[in-house]
Amino acid sequence: MGNAGSDQAFTTPSGIEVRAVYDPADADFDPSVDLGAPGAFPFTRGVYLDMYRGRRWTMRQYAGFGTAEETNSRFRYLLDQGQTGLSVAFDLPTQMGLDSDDPRAEGEVGRVGVAIDTIDDMEVLFDRIPLGSVSTSMTINATAAVLLSMYVAVADARGIPRSDLSGTVQNDILKEFVARGTYIYPVEPSLRLVTDIFEFCAAEVPRWNSISISGYHMREAGCTAVQEIAFTLGNARQYVRGALARGLDLEGFAPRLSFFFAAHNDLFEEVAKFRAARRLWARMMRDEFGGSDRSARLRFHTQTGGSTLTAQQPENNIVRVAVQALAAVLGGTQSLHTNGYDEALSLPTEAAAKLALRTQQIVAEESGAASTADPLGGSWYVESLTDELETKARHYLERIDELGDVARAIPFMSEEIHQAAYRWQLELEGGERRVVGVNCYEEPTDPPRLEQPDFARLGREQAARLARIRADRDDGAVTSALRQVDETAGTSENLVPVIVAAVKARATIGEISGVLRDRWGTFQA
Repeated sequence: MGNAGSDQAFTTPSGIEVRAVYDPADADFDPSVDLGAPGAFPFTRGVYLDMYRGRRWTMRQYAGFGTAEETNSRFRYLLDQGQTGLSVAFDLPTQMGLDSDDPRAEGEVGRVGVAIDTIDDMEVLFDRIPLGSVSTSMTINATAAVLLSMYVAVADARGIPRSDLSGTVQNDILKEFVARGTYIYPVEPSLRLVTDIFEFCAAEVPRWNSISISGYHMREAGCTAVQEIAFTLGNARQYVRGALARGLDLEGFAPRLSFFFAAHNDLFEEVAKFRAARRLWARMMRDEFGGSDRSARLRFHTQTGGSTLTAQQPENNIVRVAVQALAAVLGGTQSLHTNGYDEALSLPTEAAAKLALRTQQIVAEESGAASTADPLGGSWYVESLTDELETKARHYLERIDELGDVARAIPFMSEEIHQAAYRWQLELEGGERRVVGVNCYEEPTDPPRLEQPDFARLGREQAARLARIRADRDDGAVTSALRQVDETAGTSENLVPVIVAAVKARATIGEISGVLRDRWGTFQA
């Protein structure tokens, strides 16, 4: 935003001009067509009639670091503090299908999430956690089928019916090609795995969200709110088309599609973004696919913006996170993670994680934002922003259609995100975008002293644990299970059941992923 009194135009971060005042002429909408009631098509005002009066959003704090034991301890601590759902961060080797003793994993084991090599790690990760009653989200993509299989296998071993399991597996490989980079296989077999998970969940784990289509990571890479809507829904549309081409019933899988968005600092643009995304998805599902209202409801998780956090004056991040959490709630999120104020510096401390959770609880209990559905609905400013964001997102979707589909549009989408990130950086350096403590209200500070885990030791210990598991297991059973994975990968049969069998035989994530690499090859950017 420009300074008051300057000649600088006021714009949102997406470049939408903001007028000095709004009146009815600026919000040209038909309430019955464009808004409707909460819980009714086109869901602009929310996906449920009474929203948070009936049930609060799930407070789902993202956690995962080091070993399964350490992460389990953090999970149980957060549940004791009032968290209502789990969200797992995996380390980079796990995301890339590498075992902890793989030379390519050196230096990365446990660094950005928990290291999971076998079902034994998964059992420890969820020790003393009731899987039948706690909802679990797993941020995993290229290896989503393996991690979901481990989770299901742990539940099977505990005698928990698969029909009781609830949660989400991210399983959104397209945004990895566009913006994030933790892909393994080429596009087509990667999409085949996505659809296999759709089919498996619909048949075996009906309360499980088979995908969390993510705009968050594209926003972290620098895209605008408009691009976040368009590219997320463009990817979602591609997944639906693929599932229908497989012969899956729309009403069998579409109601379990979920979404994942960021919440950034421009309160009103963010609220309007969530409303515009809901309305655009509802119209797309009805107009293109003939979906029912149940399939047209866009349910989403929100995470406050990691890229907005600053290492300078990190206490300021407490305020940023509160504003972003409020935007998510005013925008109608179904679950929420709030970042720790110290995350620009290190893994969040226990105290920072608790304060982040308390931020959600204060919004829920004290702000009044949860008392009524869509509290900003009808605001001329918010309705104007909602309309403009939807219109601009439609233009991007039309461009993707001109290119053929998302798979062909990956270079275009990536370049648009890069250009948006570059423009933001220029505006920041030029002072057109002001960030407190970074380019205004700066003050000299000493670099903080941070304690970091001994990742080298952690990697050695995890490799030793894996060696013990390999020594104890039935090698013949592992070989047979991996052969079945390879043979099934060469057919059109669903891979998830054979991967479940492989993890029960204690095959490792690296072994299963290696079989698929040998069969399919790898994606070359």
